[in-house]
Amino acid sequence: MGTRRFDRGPRSALFAPLESLSRTELVTHRLADAIMLGLLIDAEQLPSETALATGFGVSTVTVREALTALRQRGLIETRRGRGGGSFVRSPADDPTAVLRERLRQYSPGTLRDIGDHYAAISGAAAELAAERADSEDVARLRSAVVTVETAARPGDRRRADGHFSIEVAAAAQSARLTRAEMALQTEVGPLFWLVLEDDAAHALAVERCRALTAAVVLGDGQRARAAAQERIADAVNSLTERHLELVRQPRG
Repeated sequence: MGTRRFDRGPRSALFAPLESLSRTELVTHRLADAIMLGLLIDAEQLPSETALATGFGVSTVTVREALTALRQRGLIETRRGRGGGSFVRSPADDPTAVLRERLRQYSPGTLRDIGDHYAAISGAAAELAAERADSEDVARLRSAVVTVETAARPGDRRRADGHFSIEVAAAAQSARLTRAEMALQTEVGPLFWLVLEDDAAHALAVERCRALTAAVVLGDGQRARAAAQERIADAVNSLTERHLELVRQPRG
């Protein structure tokens, strides 16, 4: 089976060029997050090192270093010989330890800044969805809310929450906003969704998703924007509390 193409669809944001800083870590994080989100599925073959380097706009050495880091985490495996290459290994359990360590490294100010950016994108998408969504969009949003509500495991909750966000952006009928939402999900989304392992936080997220969907159905753009921004604010507040708890704990 040949390597799949990644030049179309929502996964195109995954292989878009990176900013010119911390290239190895950015490639590693983007690929690791995509595996955790299920954008890259178990046993799927990644493009070649050359193709990845071209897609990300980095050197093959940078890609090689990132793949080495992913192998050490057990997120990919490399097979030699004919039909060989790098293949995805989806974690059996949610890799919360990796996300918690990343959360420890962020400051409250950085979390707030990330939240402001995310709220701006999500709020704009929600407002436009209320203005533009048709009956099919609404049906997909309602279905996505049910999936969020019934998800029991942290990994399932993360994927369901991400899917809901994509459906909101798609309902806005804006390709650019959809790509922006996908980019945020692959870069910082898993960190935000770390809070969904808590049942109370998950219940609040379900409530926000319902409120957003109801506002879209009513065509109330301001209410939809507010619900989307409150959803992000909830996550930022929870992450800030968790960050403060983590920095007070000794590394072990």
